[in-house]
Amino acid sequence: MEVRVDGMSCASCVGRIEKALMGQRGVAEAQVNLATGKATVKFDQPATPATLIDLIKEAGYQPRLQSAEIPVIGMTCGSCVSRVERALNKQAGMVKASVNLTTQKAFVEFLSDTLSVSRIHQAIRDAGYEPQEPDASSETEEQDREGMDLRRKVIFAAALTIPVVLIAMGKMIPALEALYASLLPHRGWMAIEWLLTTPVLFYAGLRFFRSGYTELRHANPGMNSLVMIGTSAAYFYSVAALLVPGFFPAGTAESYFEAAAVIVTLILLGRYFEHIAKGRTSEAIKKLLQLQAKTARVIRDGEAVEVPIEAVVPGDRIQVRPGERVPVDGVVEEGQSYVDESMISGEPVPVAKQKDAELVGGTINKNGSLTFRATRVGADTVLAQIIRMVESAQADKPPIQALADKIAGIFVPVVIVLAILTFITWFSFGPEPALSFAFVTTVSVLLIACPCAMGLATPTAIMVGTGKGAEMGVLFRKGAALETLSRMDTIVLDKTGTLTRGQPELTDFILVEGREDEVLAWVAAVETESEHPIGEAIVKGARDRGLTLPATSEFQAEPGYGIQAQVAGRRVNVGADRYMRRLGIDLASVADSAVPLAEKAKSPLYVAVDGRLAALIAVADPLKDGSVEAIAALKASGLSVAMLTGDNRATAEAIALQAGIERVLAEVLPDQKAAEVKRLQEEGARVAFVGDGINDAPALAQADVGIAIGTGTDIAIEAGDVVLMRGDLRGIVDAAALSQRTRKTILGNFVWAYGYNLALIPVAAGVLFPFTGYLLNPMLAAGAMSLSSVFVVTNSLRLGRFKSNSGDSAASNISESGAAQASVS
Repeated sequence: MEVRVDGMSCASCVGRIEKALMGQRGVAEAQVNLATGKATVKFDQPATPATLIDLIKEAGYQPRLQSAEIPVIGMTCGSCVSRVERALNKQAGMVKASVNLTTQKAFVEFLSDTLSVSRIHQAIRDAGYEPQEPDASSETEEQDREGMDLRRKVIFAAALTIPVVLIAMGKMIPALEALYASLLPHRGWMAIEWLLTTPVLFYAGLRFFRSGYTELRHANPGMNSLVMIGTSAAYFYSVAALLVPGFFPAGTAESYFEAAAVIVTLILLGRYFEHIAKGRTSEAIKKLLQLQAKTARVIRDGEAVEVPIEAVVPGDRIQVRPGERVPVDGVVEEGQSYVDESMISGEPVPVAKQKDAELVGGTINKNGSLTFRATRVGADTVLAQIIRMVESAQADKPPIQALADKIAGIFVPVVIVLAILTFITWFSFGPEPALSFAFVTTVSVLLIACPCAMGLATPTAIMVGTGKGAEMGVLFRKGAALETLSRMDTIVLDKTGTLTRGQPELTDFILVEGREDEVLAWVAAVETESEHPIGEAIVKGARDRGLTLPATSEFQAEPGYGIQAQVAGRRVNVGADRYMRRLGIDLASVADSAVPLAEKAKSPLYVAVDGRLAALIAVADPLKDGSVEAIAALKASGLSVAMLTGDNRATAEAIALQAGIERVLAEVLPDQKAAEVKRLQEEGARVAFVGDGINDAPALAQADVGIAIGTGTDIAIEAGDVVLMRGDLRGIVDAAALSQRTRKTILGNFVWAYGYNLALIPVAAGVLFPFTGYLLNPMLAAGAMSLSSVFVVTNSLRLGRFKSNSGDSAASNISESGAAQASVS
């Protein structure tokens, strides 16, 4: 169950909410993501959305719910109202639903990350009524409103802060001091500062005080607590200096209104920039959502009728005209066209579609009209699954972020202790006016240490990295996989369907006597009676050449040897060498050709017509395009590559030789693959296993990272941590390179976030003062703190410029990030 949470501002907020949630009975797992603003909770017993909301509120934060008023047509009595309410309240994610017969409206309050308005519409339709478009704001509009509110507050705060700063300059510039004194007494200027600063703090900066108070009330101080304490100290010290100056030691009754006002303004400005930058991290999801069609042309009663996408059900016949987006998944029944499937495969070349071809919702029909039958709609479509996968990966918390959250939970209380020690030290041992020095250094320490950048360091990089991967056809099911993949040193590849195409193909036809097309047609005609995969490959090869297959009779099969039949008045025998020898047919004329074929993992078959050798045929499961280049790139980056297969060793080693793989694990049964992966791990290898995601599921689960190969709509979404939408192994190179670049970005973010705090806290505490006479101004501390968060987010956004470098060039992409050098003996 997911819910957006308002009020989170730093990593300590994340830790506090997670701690509060995990402390509740019935909660099995809780993860909070600062960048997405979401809390994801798994319960080990039945729970309702209201339960989750109560838990978030008890932690001191406000869950964000979406509400809508939906006009409903067709209600006539109280039982209608009850029926609609029951249908709505059954929906997962519904918090509250009430229906008013007089206004003919349903008011709903729901978790926007669990339930959508379109699903609510469908629930009303299922109850027998017709919903109308609600007057409700979308999530994007909510985010826009938040951005506009921040912008408005920044402008308001800046408009009042600038004159406060100008007045404060009069204290420091002798020429201005004399001018100001001639216009108004010193305390008069202080009163003006007070009047201008008060709305800056308690209107524009009210969010810091609300959240800070909540944090302190729950004994879990965070970033807002630091800002609240620091600005409050500056403000109330100044108010006291204005109203009761005699209370202070001589020379210390000065005001710091400008510090409080500038701090709030700078932090608000930083929040605004951060909001803009964070909004860009979710561009991948926005782009995917834009691929979803809003309507479909459904054929009903013989006519094409445009209906909302929510009204399409499996089995509907749908028409797609040239240039239109395919609305849902389905199978072509009529027409021919080319379809742009780059959104799922990353391949720019359109794919030919004809009868029985599969279509994926969200792809674009290029130049022909198609009629297809819907097979998957709504949340079951490939596009919907991709969106869920990317969202899940972006919300996932990798190990490095879990560690950072723990550190942040300790960091803030430590900073408060350091600030107290700083105040005591300066007040006890500092030069006069000691109170002013103690005050300035304490506020600077509180402000410089705000841990916003720490909380954003990992999730923003994960969001951009997973989104970029989706654009390239590399889907990370878990954010942790994006980090873990970068530390692998061994890649283990399944052979059939992963390294090779997974379907036997007719690769060679060496004619001995007769006409080539005629002999091949006879052989294919005989093989149509066979159920062997090799026979299917020969039939397909003949049909690909456009050959017409004649009728056969008297078909006979001898298992382990071959087959024979009468074709066009001829007796045709097809089989292995032992079959030919048993028939007494001399194979000497093709012996030199057969040996090289076997060495290349091709299966040689012989054809005899009326007792005479007619042809030598070779069938093989060839390597996929790009496999050799991908393996070369992986090896060049320092990764050890091994092949795992159930084939006999001779065939396996022949394929490995073609692919450029030295380590071969052959004759391994499917249920032993996971054990082989485990054995490699026990030898010290960090293993990424690549398989088709179905037969290889145990090995994918055993590996440190499981990479599932998906082709077209046949995506093994549940099998691995990473899914390659294309069957091209060069996707592994892209995934590894992106993983390395993302981890490098995360580490860079942490170096900045932690290094910045560790370096500047001592400066803020005044360690340089005895040597240089320099003290860090609280205003500069606030500006630096805001700048650090913006830097971390913008650094993560640089991942958006990552380029897919499939092939040899990809090796440099991985090696520049420091892929581990290792080999498996």
